Amino acid sequence: MTHGLRYTNPLLNQNDSYENIEFLNNLDSMNFVIVDVETTGGSPKSSKITELAMYKYDGNKIIDEFSSLINPEQDIPEFIVRLTGITNEHVKNAPKFYEVAKKVIDFFEDSIFVAHNVSFDYGMFRSEFKTLGYDFRKPHLCTVVASRQIIPGHESYSLGKLSKEIGIQIENRHRAGGDALATTKLFEILFKKDKATLSSLIKEELNPKSVHPNLDINKVDDLPNKTGIYKFFNEFNQIIYIGKSIHIKNRVEQHLRNNKSAKGIRMIEEIARIEYELTGSGLIALLLESEMIKKHQPKFNRKLRKSRFPFGLYDKPNKQGYIELNIESTSKNEHIPLLHFSTKKEGLSYLQNLVERHSLCQKLCGLYNSKNSCFHYEIKACNGACIGAEPVAEYNERIESYIETLQYNGRSFMIMEKGRERSEKSIVLIKDGIYQGYCYAPYQYYTENIEQLNDILLFKKEDRDVKSIVNSYLRNNKKHKVIEFS
Repeated sequence: MTHGLRYTNPLLNQNDSYENIEFLNNLDSMNFVIVDVETTGGSPKSSKITELAMYKYDGNKIIDEFSSLINPEQDIPEFIVRLTGITNEHVKNAPKFYEVAKKVIDFFEDSIFVAHNVSFDYGMFRSEFKTLGYDFRKPHLCTVVASRQIIPGHESYSLGKLSKEIGIQIENRHRAGGDALATTKLFEILFKKDKATLSSLIKEELNPKSVHPNLDINKVDDLPNKTGIYKFFNEFNQIIYIGKSIHIKNRVEQHLRNNKSAKGIRMIEEIARIEYELTGSGLIALLLESEMIKKHQPKFNRKLRKSRFPFGLYDKPNKQGYIELNIESTSKNEHIPLLHFSTKKEGLSYLQNLVERHSLCQKLCGLYNSKNSCFHYEIKACNGACIGAEPVAEYNERIESYIETLQYNGRSFMIMEKGRERSEKSIVLIKDGIYQGYCYAPYQYYTENIEQLNDILLFKKEDRDVKSIVNSYLRNNKKHKVIEFS
C-alpha cells in the first residue's frame, strides 16, 4: 500500500533534506541519532519496519529518545518472529509508519544518522519515506566501519560479539530498543576516542542536483551491496569506467561523491547510466574487471589499459653468485617478474616482509645501501650474505624454496569461493599451470575429474595480468579453497 498522499509539503517539507553540510566540520556542535530497526525481512526494497528505536546523543549524553512498534501492513515471517519475538499480534494495533513519520523527521533535525551496519537501517528509512513521496536524506555514519578503524583487532564486529568483548551489556537483543542503546554506548566510546576519524567517515547522501540529469538516483539506491563489477555509461551509451568491489553500492556512491579531484568531478558529470554484474567471488571480479577494461578501453581507466601491475619482483644472481631480489618497473625490464604489484610502495612492503620471514639480506634485496654489511646483519637478523659470510648455496636455497611456492609448475587446481547466491559456489580453473576460465556450480558440486569442468566452464585467455591477479589473490586472500588435481 502506498501512502504518498497522506503527507503534503507543509508537513514534510522537502527542503528538510540537507544540501549544505558545513556544520559537519565541527562534531562537538552536532547531535547524533543512533538508530536500530526490526523488520519483516533482510531487504529494504521488499521489507517493512516492525519496530524502531532512536537515541539522540549530543557528544556527552543522551538528550532524547523515541521508540515504537510499527504496524508493517504485511505479515511477519515465522523466522523473523523467532529471531525478534515480535508477532503479528504485537503490531496489530501499533501505529503505521506514516503515522510516526513527522515525529521521525522532527527528531532528526540537524543530526547525523548513526547505526551499526548503517546501509541497512538507513536503507529502511529511505524506503519507508519513499512510499510517502518524501526523499529522506541525512549525513550518516556506520559504527561497524568506524569500529574497525578506531578499535581494530577484534575477531568480530557484529554488535553482539563486539559489545561482549568491550563490556557493553545488551538487554533485549534483536529488539530495536536494546540494540540501539548498545550502539549508542559503542558510539560514545568511538566519539571520545577519535572524533577526527568519525568526521572523515560521515557520508553525504547523494544529491540529485549534482549528478547527470539522465542518471536515475533511485537506480543507485537499488544497487546491491555485493561482490561484482560495475560499469558507468555516458549519455551516448559509451562505457567510460569499469570497476570492481565487494560492496558495489557503497563503491558507486563513493564515485558519485568524489568531488575532490578534477577527474572525479568530470566523471560524475558524465555518468548517465550504471550497470553491474554480480560475481560472488572477489577473484572473478578482479579477473573480469581486467578483461573488460582491456576490451572496452574506458576513458577513465587509462592507467589500467596496459597493465594493472607496472612493478615486479625480479631475481638475478650477482657476480658472487648470490641471488638478488629487487622491485623494478616492468616497462624497463625485459624479463618476466616473479610477482607483479600495482605500486612500487606495495612491492617494497612485500619485499621487506619477505626479507624478515626468510632471513634474507637487506642489501642483496635493494633495501639497504651500504658498501659493507646491512643493518640486519648488525642485529643478527641476516646471516652475512652481504659480506660473503654466509655460503652462497645456503642463501640461495632459501630464495629458491620461496620461488617454488610462486610457480604453478604445470599444476592443475581449482580455486573455490562463494557464488552469486547461497545455492552456488564459484570455481576458477588452472590447468597445467595455465588459467582456463571460471564457472559457477551448485553448492554441493564436487569433481575429481578436471575434464568434467569443461561442460560448465566459461573459457578465458591468460595474459600477464591474469597470472599476477591469481598469484596476488592466492597470496593475500584467505577466503578461498584450493583443490588440486592429480
